[in-house]
Amino acid sequence: MAGAIRRKGGPRIQEECDKIGGTIVDGAVMTTGGNLKAKYIIHAVGPMHGKEHEDERLKDARLNSLILADKNSLKSIAFPAISTGIFGFPKDRCATIMLSTTIAYLEGPTQLERVIYCLHDQETLETFKTTLKTLLSKR
Repeated sequence: MAGAIRRKGGPRIQEECDKIGGTIVDGAVMTTGGNLKAKYIIHAVGPMHGKEHEDERLKDARLNSLILADKNSLKSIAFPAISTGIFGFPKDRCATIMLSTTIAYLEGPTQLERVIYCLHDQETLETFKTTLKTLLSKR
């Protein structure tokens, strides 16, 4: 996903990210959207599958992104399935962690009005839909 953002958004995004020093696994930083329609990009790095504390680190990457969006008075945010590409994180665990973290965050005080999931393929979409239904049915 990061490569696609750089290609479509142009070099300005990477230059800004480099200038602020990038981010760490489980962290989040914000740049402008470059040539994209989005005004801003929140760069969040999730864990590589098989590393220590991977579930907690994925949760933190998501939570730090939501907090950063709120700190900057954003009304909406879009997320991919963080870490499920070349980092190999299982999609079902990713869906559970990301969705439960988002639901819990949105139940608190926030300016966010909309959270969008931009998912790469039908399999990932179905995994997230099923997980969301399960999580909501337990409430």
